Amino acid sequence: MKSPHPHLRLFPEPNRRVRDEEIELDPRLTNNSFDAKMGANGDWGQKANNVLKFTKGKSFRHEKTKKKRGSYRGGAISTSVNSIKFDSD
Repeated sequence: MKSPHPHLRLFPEPNRRVRDEEIELDPRLTNNSFDAKMGANGDWGQKANNVLKFTKGKSFRHEKTKKKRGSYRGGAISTSVNSIKFDSD
């Protein structure tokens, strides 16, 4: 049902620059978590991820600062590349 005046809508909708229906997301990008990364097990950040993934807000900042101190030993640092290669047009 259309309104007689184009600037007046019968059912107001929020103004959205990007519409979710129009976006198609690559399935490789749907999960951006540390656990979804290939080869994450035993990686340097696994220990920190296990502590920080459940913390939110002010406690996250506190725990993050504790991990940045010199006593933290996270594990082996991997030199593998975790980039995603996209097809060019």
